Amino acid sequence: MLELHKKIVIDENNKPVAVQIPIEEFERIEEVIENYGLAKLMDEVKEDERLSSESAKKYYQSLKQNVES
Repeated sequence: MLELHKKIVIDENNKPVAVQIPIEEFERIEEVIENYGLAKLMDEVKEDERLSSESAKKYYQSLKQNVES
């Protein structure tokens, strides 16, 4: 489990309003979330039709041409 070294920021009424964590821990959390999202997306499309290498190249080339025009 990811250990977090958090500091709670409170307002003048001692109500928690924010959390501070070291940037390294924040970056690790971002990485974990991105990896989770990528894995979820991969699961969602695993049954989709797969393109051949040549078809994929043509498709991405058409995307590139659409962006340039």
